[in-house]
Amino acid sequence: MDSIAKPVPANGQAIVKIKAFGLNRMDLLQREGLYPLPPQAPETMGVEFSGVIEEFGGQAHEDFKVGDEVFGLAYGGAYAEYVAVSTKMLVHKPKHLSWEEAAGVPETWITASQALFLIGDFQKGQSVLWHAGASSVSISGIQLAKAAGAKAIYATVGSQEKIDFLEKELGVTKAFNYKTQDWAAELQKETGGAGVNLTVDFIGAPYFQGDLDVAARDGRVVLLGLMGGGKLPDGVNIAPLLFKRVRVEGSTLRSRDEDYQAKLRDTLVDHAVPKFCDGTFRVFVEKVFPFEEIMAAHQLLETNTTKGKIICVIE
Repeated sequence: MDSIAKPVPANGQAIVKIKAFGLNRMDLLQREGLYPLPPQAPETMGVEFSGVIEEFGGQAHEDFKVGDEVFGLAYGGAYAEYVAVSTKMLVHKPKHLSWEEAAGVPETWITASQALFLIGDFQKGQSVLWHAGASSVSISGIQLAKAAGAKAIYATVGSQEKIDFLEKELGVTKAFNYKTQDWAAELQKETGGAGVNLTVDFIGAPYFQGDLDVAARDGRVVLLGLMGGGKLPDGVNIAPLLFKRVRVEGSTLRSRDEDYQAKLRDTLVDHAVPKFCDGTFRVFVEKVFPFEEIMAAHQLLETNTTKGKIICVIE
């Protein structure tokens, strides 16, 4: 394992001694040189972590102090023993969340909050469809939507095991197996042709037609990933965009400035942290690896079979 110098905190930053960090799909892309890094990101991978504040750089620590247990989001550098991070992106760790659970919160829950509330403008009594339904972002988003009063929550997944997990454990209204079902046609049947108010899509091109077809009037599609590619197949019919007044918007998180990320951090603190404390919201951890087995952790993430977070711990 490479040794790199311990980071030095800039003004407004803290140095956090890391206890655990979460893996994300962007890490796989970054490893292959396919992820455009924001200019302020170090080359070391990893954006979410839990740990203990060790020191500060300069002034403006918000309400944090040395020794505080925190979790947070960084532009990079979390695959390490120490990370330098803006205090604007730190959250006090609730006592009963383990280090592993806390490390699995920042990227996924903030992304889900952003897609649902900030971009998707989700309102109580609306319906929502989460593609990649057993991914960590969707698992977070399903819980957020349920707590916010969703009329119905739908999902697409790739196995019966994941359907059972979502419907029985998370209370999803209906999940569809995209490998064996025409999810768009099934969803239209399920909704009596009314469609869904909001779709959150990580797949991209192969799902675009279906997203338009199942959108309700004045529906919204939030595009968060391109796991299926970015070039639309021939014959895509964009008429529903016009006739149903569908709004499609793409979004990223890592390339946003600190003030925008701080706003999302505050959304997370308002919407989610109290519900972590009272047990309403659960962080699903699929498997925990020691840091030394990071390659095996990446290999598991590549299989697309997981339900929830893969976490590495630093002993």
